[in-house]
Amino acid sequence: QVQLAESGGGLVQPGGSLRLSCAASISSSTMAWYRQAPGKQRELVASIIGGGITNYADSVKGRFNISRNKAYTTVYLQMNSLQPEDTAVYYCMMKVGTVQKWGQGTQVTVSS
Repeated sequence: QVQLAESGGGLVQPGGSLRLSCAASISSSTMAWYRQAPGKQRELVASIIGGGITNYADSVKGRFNISRNKAYTTVYLQMNSLQPEDTAVYYCMMKVGTVQKWGQGTQVTVSS
């Protein structure tokens, strides 16, 4: 049974920073962070695949950074210059073969 455990969410003021972590019970070379705001579809925020190729949503480029540990079991999302529109539940995803495994989500709220 693959388990993903996210942490690091919370309430932060606009312009602040948070670092999300997702620890998995397996390793994966394809890892990503998604988010879902109220009333909106889940969207890809950032991904890291293979040897370290990263991809970001246009809305977070230059502000967010995705990384992982050497064992490929933990993925991180450093979020800087947070804005109210970044408020959402953030989910980590890891691919096991062709199957996507998801964490339970962690709430990020950006508000003054």
